[in-house]
Amino acid sequence: MKLFQSLLVAPAAIGLLSSISASATELNIKDASRYSQVASIPTFDQIYETDWAHKALSDIAKSRGCLGQIPEGNISRIEAATILNKCVTNVAQLSDQEERLISEFNSELALLNGKADELDSRLSEFEAGSFSTTTSASFSADFAFGAVEGNTSSDKASLIYGYQIDLSTSFTGEDSLDVSLDAGSGSSTSPLQELDFNGTGDALTVDGIAYTFPLGEKLTVFFGDSMDGSTLYNTACVYGGQTNTLDDCGNANSAMAAGYGSAAGASYDYGNGFTVAIGYEGQGSTDSKGLMSEEGDDVFGGQIAYAGDSYGMSVTYASYETIDYWGLNGYFVPEIDNVPSISVGYETGDTETSGTAETYHWFVGVQWDELASTGSTLGAAVGTKGHTSEDADEYLMYEAFYSYPINDGLTITPLIYLVDQPAGTDDETGLIVKTSFSF
Repeated sequence: MKLFQSLLVAPAAIGLLSSISASATELNIKDASRYSQVASIPTFDQIYETDWAHKALSDIAKSRGCLGQIPEGNISRIEAATILNKCVTNVAQLSDQEERLISEFNSELALLNGKADELDSRLSEFEAGSFSTTTSASFSADFAFGAVEGNTSSDKASLIYGYQIDLSTSFTGEDSLDVSLDAGSGSSTSPLQELDFNGTGDALTVDGIAYTFPLGEKLTVFFGDSMDGSTLYNTACVYGGQTNTLDDCGNANSAMAAGYGSAAGASYDYGNGFTVAIGYEGQGSTDSKGLMSEEGDDVFGGQIAYAGDSYGMSVTYASYETIDYWGLNGYFVPEIDNVPSISVGYETGDTETSGTAETYHWFVGVQWDELASTGSTLGAAVGTKGHTSEDADEYLMYEAFYSYPINDGLTITPLIYLVDQPAGTDDETGLIVKTSFSF
C-alpha cells in the first residue's frame, strides 16, 4: 500500500473542509433582535400585517424567492429591514416598491450593514484562531471491470470500486497533518483483488493518519497510525505498477508494510540527492500488546538512497521478529525520446529459524511516459510472485498496461497480467479495464 506517497477523518474531518462565511448583507432574525436596544434608531414601532410595508415586503419576498424570511404576525422595523436586506440583493434592478421600502428603512439598513461588518471582523478573528486555512482535500474514485481466468478464479466478469479522500492541513507552513479515508469493494475475496482496491465495503474508514514535521532544515519526522514505517523512505523506483504484486518494485518486505498499526520514522536530507531514513512499526493501537514489548510484534528498519534526474539507487533494511530483509533498488531514465525508463529491485529474506532456507524476490519494470500523448503511460514488468525459497521452484508474474488521460480528472487504463502456476494448474490470467477519477 502506497497510501501517503501522494499524501493523505471521519465526519469531523469533513467539517474542516466547510468554510465558514458571512456576508455583510445577510443577518438572521435572531441576530437582528439583539439590535432592538440600539439607541441610535429613533423608533421600533410594530409593523402590522395590514400595513403597506408588511404587504410590500410579502410581495417582494414572493417575487425574489425568499418567502421563508417572513415571520408570522407583526414585525418590528429592524426585522423589516433585515428581510429587505436579505431579499433585495440586486440593487441594479429595483422596482418602485423596493425603492420606497429602502427609503423608509434607510436608517435601519445602515445600522444592519455596520453591525454585519463588525460580525465579519469577529468571524475573521474566530477563523484565524480555529484552524489553518491551508487545509486541502483531494478525492479519487476508481472502477475496475474485468475477469480473471485460471488457478481458482472464475472467468466471470466482475466490477469493483474504490473511493478515497485525502485531507492535508498545515499549521506552520512546514508541517503536515494527513488523513486518508477509504471505501471500496476490492476485498480479498474479489476476483480482481490483485488491483489492491480498498476492501472496506461501503463504509468510509480511516485508512491512515499521520503528522509530519521538520526538526531543523534537514531532518523530517513523522508518527501516525495505519501507516507504513517506510513513509519517509525514498526507494529508487520510477515504475508505476498496477498490480499489488509488482507495484512495490520488489521492495515489499524491507519497505515495512507490516500493518501493525502504530508507525513512526525520520528522514535526513544530506543534499545533492542523498537521504538517510529510519522507520518503525509496532502493535500499539488496536490491541493491548504494547509498543516494543515482549507480547507485541515490532519491525525496525532503515534506508540509504540517492535520487538523481537520470538514475538512482537505494539500499533498504528491515528487521522483523524472526526474519531480516535486505532490499536493493535502482532506476535509470534515459535522456532520449521514446526510450523507456527501467527500474529493478532485488530483496532477500534471512530467517533465524533453524533449517529454513533463505528467500528472495526480484523485479524488473520498464515504462514509457508521454509516449503517445501528454500524460499517457505505457508500462510492463516481470517479477517473482512473492518471496521464493532458494530450494523451491520459481513462479513469475507479468503485467502490461497503458494509461490514457481523457482529461485532467479522468484516466482509462487497460491492463493484462499473467501468473505462473505449478504444473497441472492453469496459469492465472487477468484482463481488466480501470477507470480513475480525481477531483
